[in-house]
Amino acid sequence: DPPVPLPFSAGCLCTAGVLTYGLISFKRGNTRRSQLMMRARILAQGFTFVALLGGMVVTAMKSRK
Repeated sequence: DPPVPLPFSAGCLCTAGVLTYGLISFKRGNTRRSQLMMRARILAQGFTFVALLGGMVVTAMKSRK
């Protein structure tokens, strides 16, 4: 079992949720909230990337043993 699925899945869901909320805010005309959500989306994408990279490193270390 690779350690990636749970953090990666959570990151993807978080990214999608923040993106959706940001787009809804934009459509409703709440530009301040929309900008905040787009910044939060960048953070969620960063978390997803780190989770994926970390899982790859752990998997590579396990395969060396």
